[in-house]
Amino acid sequence: MGRFVNPFTDEGFKIVFGQEISKPLLLDFLNSLLEGEEHIVDVTFSDKEQVTDYEDDRLLIYDVFCTTSDGEKIIVEMQNKKQGYFKKRSIYYLSRAISRQGEKGKEWRYDIKAVYFVAFMNFQLPDLPDFRTDVVLMDVKNKVVFSKDIRMTFLQLPLFTKEQEECETYFEKWIYIFKNMNILERMPWAAQNAVFEKLGELAEVAHLGTEERDRYERSLKHYRDTIDVFETAKEDGYAEGRAEGRAEGRAEGRAE
Repeated sequence: MGRFVNPFTDEGFKIVFGQEISKPLLLDFLNSLLEGEEHIVDVTFSDKEQVTDYEDDRLLIYDVFCTTSDGEKIIVEMQNKKQGYFKKRSIYYLSRAISRQGEKGKEWRYDIKAVYFVAFMNFQLPDLPDFRTDVVLMDVKNKVVFSKDIRMTFLQLPLFTKEQEECETYFEKWIYIFKNMNILERMPWAAQNAVFEKLGELAEVAHLGTEERDRYERSLKHYRDTIDVFETAKEDGYAEGRAEGRAEGRAEGRAE
Protein backbone atom coordinates (compact mmCIF):
# COMPACT_ATOMS: atom_id res chain seq x y z
CA MET A 1 0.00 0.00 0.00
CA GLY A 2 1.33 3.43 -0.96
CA ARG A 3 1.90 6.37 1.37
CA PHE A 4 -1.05 8.30 -0.06
CA VAL A 5 -4.52 7.09 -0.98
CA ASN A 6 -5.30 6.01 -4.51
CA PRO A 7 -7.73 8.63 -5.90
CA PHE A 8 -8.92 6.11 -8.51
CA THR A 9 -10.76 4.26 -5.74
CA ASP A 10 -14.16 5.28 -4.42
CA GLU A 11 -12.94 6.12 -0.92
CA GLY A 12 -9.73 7.75 -2.17
CA PHE A 13 -11.67 10.01 -4.53
CA LYS A 14 -14.01 10.97 -1.70
CA ILE A 15 -11.08 11.80 0.60
CA VAL A 16 -9.55 14.14 -1.98
CA PHE A 17 -12.68 15.86 -3.30
CA GLY A 18 -15.86 14.61 -1.63
CA GLN A 19 -15.99 15.59 2.04
CA GLU A 20 -16.47 18.82 3.95
CA ILE A 21 -12.90 18.86 5.26
CA SER A 22 -11.56 18.59 1.71
CA LYS A 23 -13.76 21.38 0.35
CA PRO A 24 -10.80 23.83 0.10
CA LEU A 25 -9.01 21.27 -2.09
CA LEU A 26 -11.98 20.94 -4.42
CA LEU A 27 -12.35 24.72 -4.66
CA ASP A 28 -8.65 25.14 -5.36
CA PHE A 29 -8.70 22.51 -8.10
CA LEU A 30 -11.84 23.89 -9.77
CA ASN A 31 -10.45 27.42 -9.78
CA SER A 32 -7.20 26.19 -11.32
CA LEU A 33 -9.30 24.46 -13.98
CA LEU A 34 -11.34 27.61 -14.67
CA GLU A 35 -8.51 30.11 -14.24
CA GLY A 36 -9.15 33.27 -16.24
CA GLU A 37 -12.84 32.43 -16.68
CA GLU A 38 -14.63 31.86 -13.39
CA HIS A 39 -13.81 32.02 -9.70
CA ILE A 40 -15.79 29.84 -7.33
CA VAL A 41 -16.01 31.14 -3.76
CA ASP A 42 -17.81 28.28 -2.06
CA VAL A 43 -19.59 25.00 -2.75
CA THR A 44 -22.18 22.93 -0.97
CA PHE A 45 -22.14 19.18 -1.43
CA SER A 46 -25.38 17.83 -2.85
CA ASP A 47 -27.19 14.54 -2.54
CA LYS A 48 -26.18 12.47 -5.58
CA GLU A 49 -29.69 11.08 -5.93
CA GLN A 50 -30.91 14.56 -6.85
CA VAL A 51 -28.91 14.34 -10.05
CA THR A 52 -28.34 10.70 -10.90
CA ASP A 53 -30.96 8.01 -10.67
CA TYR A 54 -29.49 5.84 -13.38
CA GLU A 55 -28.83 2.14 -12.97
CA ASP A 56 -25.22 2.05 -14.08
CA ASP A 57 -22.95 -0.69 -12.82
CA ARG A 58 -21.03 1.87 -10.70
CA LEU A 59 -18.09 -0.50 -10.56
CA LEU A 60 -15.46 2.08 -11.39
CA ILE A 61 -17.37 5.34 -11.55
CA TYR A 62 -17.07 7.78 -8.65
CA ASP A 63 -18.62 11.23 -8.52
CA VAL A 64 -19.06 14.35 -6.42
CA PHE A 65 -21.98 16.76 -6.85
CA CYS A 66 -21.95 20.28 -5.47
CA THR A 67 -23.57 23.68 -5.88
CA THR A 68 -21.68 26.98 -5.90
CA SER A 69 -22.67 30.03 -3.88
CA ASP A 70 -24.13 31.41 -7.15
CA GLY A 71 -26.37 28.36 -7.60
CA GLU A 72 -24.33 26.74 -10.36
CA LYS A 73 -24.11 22.95 -10.39
CA ILE A 74 -20.80 21.09 -10.61
CA ILE A 75 -20.33 17.38 -11.23
CA VAL A 76 -16.81 16.03 -10.76
CA GLU A 77 -16.47 12.44 -11.88
CA MET A 78 -13.76 9.79 -11.88
CA GLN A 79 -14.32 7.22 -14.63
CA ASN A 80 -12.01 4.23 -14.67
CA LYS A 81 -13.81 1.99 -17.13
CA LYS A 82 -13.98 2.83 -20.83
CA GLN A 83 -17.45 3.39 -22.24
CA GLY A 84 -18.26 3.76 -25.90
CA TYR A 85 -21.25 5.96 -25.03
CA PHE A 86 -19.48 8.08 -22.44
CA LYS A 87 -19.99 11.39 -24.27
CA LYS A 88 -23.71 10.79 -24.77
CA ARG A 89 -24.06 9.73 -21.14
CA SER A 90 -22.35 12.96 -20.04
CA ILE A 91 -24.73 15.09 -22.11
CA TYR A 92 -27.74 13.21 -20.74
CA TYR A 93 -26.88 13.74 -17.08
CA LEU A 94 -25.98 17.38 -17.58
CA SER A 95 -29.34 17.85 -19.27
CA ARG A 96 -31.03 16.24 -16.29
CA ALA A 97 -29.23 18.58 -13.92
CA ILE A 98 -30.51 21.55 -15.93
CA SER A 99 -34.09 20.32 -16.34
CA ARG A 100 -34.42 19.72 -12.59
CA GLN A 101 -33.95 23.45 -12.04
CA GLY A 102 -37.34 24.12 -13.63
CA GLU A 103 -40.05 25.63 -11.46
CA LYS A 104 -43.81 25.40 -11.93
CA GLY A 105 -45.81 28.54 -12.57
CA LYS A 106 -45.76 31.29 -15.15
CA GLU A 107 -43.55 33.54 -13.04
CA TRP A 108 -40.45 31.44 -13.69
CA ARG A 109 -38.38 32.88 -16.54
CA TYR A 110 -36.07 29.95 -17.29
CA ASP A 111 -33.48 31.34 -14.91
CA ILE A 112 -31.26 28.27 -15.12
CA LYS A 113 -27.85 28.16 -13.54
CA ALA A 114 -24.83 26.81 -15.35
CA VAL A 115 -23.92 23.14 -14.98
CA TYR A 116 -20.25 22.14 -15.09
CA PHE A 117 -19.13 18.58 -15.70
CA VAL A 118 -15.49 17.64 -15.02
CA ALA A 119 -14.49 14.09 -15.94
CA PHE A 120 -11.25 12.46 -14.85
CA MET A 121 -10.92 9.64 -17.37
CA ASN A 122 -8.52 6.78 -16.71
CA PHE A 123 -8.71 5.85 -20.38
CA GLN A 124 -8.73 7.51 -23.80
CA LEU A 125 -11.55 7.99 -26.27
CA PRO A 126 -10.37 7.53 -29.88
CA ASP A 127 -12.01 10.74 -31.12
CA LEU A 128 -10.55 12.96 -28.38
CA PRO A 129 -6.86 13.44 -29.25
CA ASP A 130 -5.88 15.80 -26.41
CA PHE A 131 -5.42 15.42 -22.68
CA ARG A 132 -7.93 18.21 -22.00
CA THR A 133 -11.07 18.91 -24.01
CA ASP A 134 -13.45 21.73 -23.05
CA VAL A 135 -16.93 21.76 -24.57
CA VAL A 136 -19.55 24.54 -24.55
CA LEU A 137 -22.45 25.47 -26.85
CA MET A 138 -21.02 27.29 -29.89
CA ASP A 139 -22.25 29.24 -32.90
CA VAL A 140 -20.85 26.99 -35.63
CA LYS A 141 -20.72 29.61 -38.38
CA ASN A 142 -19.08 32.43 -36.42
CA LYS A 143 -17.02 30.22 -34.09
CA VAL A 144 -18.12 32.09 -30.98
CA VAL A 145 -19.54 30.80 -27.72
CA PHE A 146 -23.34 30.73 -27.76
CA SER A 147 -23.78 29.75 -24.12
CA LYS A 148 -21.70 28.52 -21.19
CA ASP A 149 -24.70 27.19 -19.29
CA ILE A 150 -23.50 23.71 -20.21
CA ARG A 151 -19.79 23.09 -19.93
CA MET A 152 -17.98 19.78 -20.09
CA THR A 153 -14.29 19.24 -19.43
CA PHE A 154 -12.78 15.86 -20.26
CA LEU A 155 -9.38 15.08 -18.74
CA GLN A 156 -7.84 11.95 -20.29
CA LEU A 157 -5.19 11.05 -17.74
CA PRO A 158 -3.25 8.57 -19.94
CA LEU A 159 -2.45 11.50 -22.25
CA PHE A 160 -0.90 13.59 -19.47
CA THR A 161 2.72 12.49 -19.60
CA LYS A 162 4.61 15.35 -17.94
CA GLU A 163 7.06 14.59 -15.18
CA GLN A 164 7.19 16.67 -11.99
CA GLU A 165 9.93 19.01 -13.20
CA GLU A 166 8.05 19.61 -16.47
CA CYS A 167 4.86 20.93 -14.83
CA GLU A 168 4.65 24.66 -15.46
CA THR A 169 1.13 25.77 -14.55
CA TYR A 170 -0.68 25.32 -11.26
CA PHE A 171 -3.29 23.18 -13.01
CA GLU A 172 -0.60 20.86 -14.39
CA LYS A 173 0.75 20.41 -10.87
CA TRP A 174 -2.70 19.39 -9.68
CA ILE A 175 -3.05 16.84 -12.47
CA TYR A 176 0.42 15.42 -11.87
CA ILE A 177 -0.36 14.88 -8.19
CA PHE A 178 -3.78 13.39 -8.87
CA LYS A 179 -2.46 10.97 -11.48
CA ASN A 180 0.56 9.85 -9.47
CA MET A 181 -0.65 10.20 -5.87
CA ASN A 182 -0.81 6.48 -5.14
CA ILE A 183 2.89 6.01 -6.03
CA LEU A 184 4.34 9.22 -4.55
CA GLU A 185 6.80 9.00 -1.66
CA ARG A 186 6.24 12.65 -0.75
CA MET A 187 3.78 15.37 -1.74
CA PRO A 188 5.34 17.61 -4.42
CA TRP A 189 5.33 21.40 -3.91
CA ALA A 190 3.94 21.01 -0.36
CA ALA A 191 6.67 23.23 1.08
CA GLN A 192 5.67 26.09 -1.21
CA ASN A 193 1.91 25.58 -1.29
CA ALA A 194 -0.45 25.27 1.68
CA VAL A 195 -3.12 23.49 -0.40
CA PHE A 196 -0.78 20.69 -1.44
CA GLU A 197 0.49 20.47 2.14
CA LYS A 198 -3.12 20.01 3.30
CA LEU A 199 -3.72 17.46 0.55
CA GLY A 200 -0.74 15.47 1.78
CA GLU A 201 -2.09 15.49 5.33
CA LEU A 202 -5.59 14.37 4.32
CA ALA A 203 -4.46 11.78 1.79
CA GLU A 204 -1.73 10.11 3.81
CA VAL A 205 -2.90 6.61 4.66
CA ALA A 206 -1.16 6.68 8.04
CA HIS A 207 -3.29 9.68 9.06
CA LEU A 208 -6.62 7.98 8.37
CA GLY A 209 -8.81 7.01 11.30
CA THR A 210 -9.51 3.34 11.93
CA GLU A 211 -12.95 3.29 10.26
CA GLU A 212 -11.81 5.50 7.39
CA ARG A 213 -8.79 3.28 6.79
CA ASP A 214 -10.97 0.16 6.82
CA ARG A 215 -13.27 1.73 4.23
CA TYR A 216 -10.29 2.75 2.12
CA GLU A 217 -8.72 -0.72 2.23
CA ARG A 218 -12.03 -2.31 1.19
CA SER A 219 -12.34 0.27 -1.59
CA LEU A 220 -8.78 -0.42 -2.75
CA LYS A 221 -9.40 -4.17 -2.80
CA HIS A 222 -12.61 -3.68 -4.78
CA TYR A 223 -10.78 -1.46 -7.27
CA ARG A 224 -7.94 -3.95 -7.75
CA ASP A 225 -10.29 -6.93 -8.04
CA THR A 226 -12.47 -5.17 -10.59
CA ILE A 227 -9.50 -4.04 -12.67
CA ASP A 228 -8.21 -7.62 -12.61
CA VAL A 229 -11.60 -8.92 -13.83
CA PHE A 230 -11.62 -6.46 -16.73
CA GLU A 231 -8.02 -7.19 -17.69
CA THR A 232 -8.60 -10.95 -17.53
CA ALA A 233 -11.71 -10.65 -19.69
CA LYS A 234 -9.74 -8.56 -22.18
CA GLU A 235 -6.91 -11.10 -22.29
CA ASP A 236 -9.35 -14.00 -22.62
CA GLY A 237 -11.13 -12.22 -25.46
CA TYR A 238 -7.81 -11.53 -27.19
CA ALA A 239 -6.69 -15.14 -26.82
CA GLU A 240 -10.03 -16.43 -28.03
CA GLY A 241 -9.88 -14.14 -31.04
CA ARG A 242 -6.37 -15.33 -31.93
CA ALA A 243 -7.44 -18.96 -31.59
CA GLU A 244 -10.45 -18.41 -33.83
CA GLY A 245 -8.28 -16.59 -36.34
CA ARG A 246 -5.78 -19.46 -36.48
CA ALA A 247 -8.59 -22.00 -36.87
CA GLU A 248 -10.16 -20.03 -39.69
CA GLY A 249 -6.78 -19.65 -41.35
CA ARG A 250 -6.13 -23.38 -41.25
CA ALA A 251 -9.61 -24.09 -42.62
CA GLU A 252 -9.12 -21.66 -45.47
CA GLY A 253 -5.71 -23.18 -46.22
CA ARG A 254 -7.14 -26.68 -46.43
CA ALA A 255 -9.94 -25.46 -48.66
CA GLU A 256 -7.47 -23.88 -51.04
